[in-house]
Amino acid sequence: MIDRQDHLPITRQCQLLEISRSTAYYKSKPVSEKDLVLMRRLDELHLKCPFAGTRMLRDILRLEGTRINRKKVQRLMRQMGIFAVYPKRRNTSLPFRDHKVYPYLLRDLTIDHPNQVWCADITYIPLAKGFGYLVAIMDWYSRKVLSWRLSNTLDHLFCVDALNEALVKYGKPEIFNTDQGAQFTSEAFTGVLKQHDIKISMDGKGRWIDNRFIERLWRSLKYEDVYLNLYETMREAEQGIGKYLIFYNNERPHQGLTGSTPNKTFYLNLKKKTKAA
Repeated sequence: MIDRQDHLPITRQCQLLEISRSTAYYKSKPVSEKDLVLMRRLDELHLKCPFAGTRMLRDILRLEGTRINRKKVQRLMRQMGIFAVYPKRRNTSLPFRDHKVYPYLLRDLTIDHPNQVWCADITYIPLAKGFGYLVAIMDWYSRKVLSWRLSNTLDHLFCVDALNEALVKYGKPEIFNTDQGAQFTSEAFTGVLKQHDIKISMDGKGRWIDNRFIERLWRSLKYEDVYLNLYETMREAEQGIGKYLIFYNNERPHQGLTGSTPNKTFYLNLKKKTKAA
C-alpha cells in the first residue's frame, strides 16, 4: 500500500490510508535458527502428542534440556498455527469472530461413497531455513488427497486455490467439512462452496476426532518425507511433497482401506456409484 517511490511523503501516504506511520517503517525480523529448531521439535511433539498443551510441551522440552518458558511455547505455537487437540470448541485453529460458523452435519451420517464428504486442514511444514503452511483437500471415504497448496502465510487465498482445483478435477461433494479456522470460515472460501450448492459443515464442540483422517496424512507425510528430506526452500518442498502425495494416492497401501490405495478406492467405488445411479 505504501509506495516509497511516490512523490508523496510516507507520512502523508499514511494519513491518507489512515494507518499508523510506524507500520510503514516496520520490517519483520526473520525467525532465528534457534527458534526454527524449537519449532521443528514442537511440530514433532505435536504429532506424537496432539493432546499436549503449552505447559506439557514446555515441561517436555525442559526434560530434554531446553531452557524455555510457557510464553515462548505459546508464541511459537501461534506462529506455527498448531493447538492442542482435545474436546473443546476451539481446537485445531482459531476462528475469526466476524465470520459465520456453520453447523456440524456429519453426526450419525454413514459415509459410504466417494464425493459424499470432503474435508480440509492446514499443517506446519518445517524447512531448513524457514517454514511454510500446507493445506490439503481430502475425500473422506477414500482418503484420497484431491488437491493441495503450500504457502508462506496463513491467509485464505491458498486454501481457496486448492478448493477450486479439487472442484475442477473431481466435481463436487455433497458436504464439505472443516474446523472453524479463519481460513475456512472466510467468505472467500465458503462463498465458493455456496456457488456450487455444497452443504457446509464445521466441527463443533466435542468433534475434535473428526480431524483424525487428515491428521494421519500429516503424520505419514512428515515422518516419511518432510523430516527425512528437510527441504531447503519452498520450491524444493513443493516438488518433494508433490511426489510424496502422488505416491500416497497411487502406491501406498492404507490400513484403513484394508490394504488398498486411496486412488483405487476412490475410482472403483465412484464407478459403482455411477452404475447404480
